[in-house]
Amino acid sequence: MSKLLLTISYLGTRYAGWQVQPNADTVQAELCRAADSVFGCRCLVTGCSRTDAGVHAREFLCTVGFDGTPNAVPRDRVPAALNTVLPDDISVLTCGECEDGFHPRYGIRGKEYVYLLHNSHIRDPFLEGRAYRFPSPLDADAMAECARELIGYHDFAAFMAAGSKIEDTRRTVFDFTVTREGDLVSFTVSADGFLYNMVRIMVGTLIDAGLGKKNAGDLRRILEEGDRANAGPTVPACGLYLNRILKGDDTP
Repeated sequence: MSKLLLTISYLGTRYAGWQVQPNADTVQAELCRAADSVFGCRCLVTGCSRTDAGVHAREFLCTVGFDGTPNAVPRDRVPAALNTVLPDDISVLTCGECEDGFHPRYGIRGKEYVYLLHNSHIRDPFLEGRAYRFPSPLDADAMAECARELIGYHDFAAFMAAGSKIEDTRRTVFDFTVTREGDLVSFTVSADGFLYNMVRIMVGTLIDAGLGKKNAGDLRRILEEGDRANAGPTVPACGLYLNRILKGDDTP
């Protein structure tokens, strides 16, 4: 059997992120256990992103390779077979095949993230753990104006977690929008790549703009100076979703 390409989705609330870690449950570990069970041999599962603890994914790509001879499972039956042994907060949506040399992290055009913010002082039990509740009123138009300053090819060093060892901090943001529907504010950003905590720091900075503490000029200065201390706080992981994988000619 050739290497498989899975599209999955998961609720990351109870996981310590995607990547296998000692003494912690992760999404990758669950996929490995399920694949080993279904295919009857050791399976090598590789993901398109290292999502952090508590981060969710609506669309996530991973490959499954085989260290041994796998059970013969028809490709169209693979999602159902894996879903029977996976926990309820992880689901395999589709299954295809890919070249042995394909890597889901480097073989894509980019990724789109959505961050959900519940702008209310009243708790919504259906959003707890799935959106960040922020009680102070926010100006969505001001946040949208500042978000546009982040579109394009820039050095995003100011929007990377302190202590990160990444040296090339330049990325291209394809689009960044902020929309409000009632009390729910959605931040949607697509790029060719993201630095560690980049989306959560950008959202924290835009919240400052929504509070009137920063403006578009401040965003330009933060980009130019590249100092993490000038950007906003890192918002909690609970509101972050890997929303879409950009492949080939996909429109951001």
